[in-house]
Amino acid sequence: MHDEPIDPFNGDPADPTAGLDDPGDDATPDPLTDVERQDVLEDLADLEIYQALLAPIGVRGLVIECEDCREPHYFDWDLLRGNLRHLLNSGRPRVHEPAYDPDPDHYVTWDYARGYADGVHDTLTEGTEDEPGAPTAAAD
Repeated sequence: MHDEPIDPFNGDPADPTAGLDDPGDDATPDPLTDVERQDVLEDLADLEIYQALLAPIGVRGLVIECEDCREPHYFDWDLLRGNLRHLLNSGRPRVHEPAYDPDPDHYVTWDYARGYADGVHDTLTEGTEDEPGAPTAAAD
């Protein structure tokens, strides 16, 4: 079994990608820096929280504005998790293409998901922290 799809143009002299560099031909890619690795690990942890909070209300995943093609890319939870793990293990992102006919109403941005999670956290911790000037219960 292959992790990646088989190249249908392999060996074809009219291969439209013949002039592009083959990532397999490069030397071992530079590993992620410690900071980059930590960022990916934090993204994976955040993704678990976002999915736990948003999937039950019908959110299927996240939308990310692609820097390369300037188009939104829609990722379901498992695909995004797999892409982040691939980046963590290989040091390079997976080749991507836009999802087929996604319903944008079922996807939110990272910023929205982060804000939603922060709002849930704030609501759950509201009143549990000692706030300056808050009345305290008198001891009997």
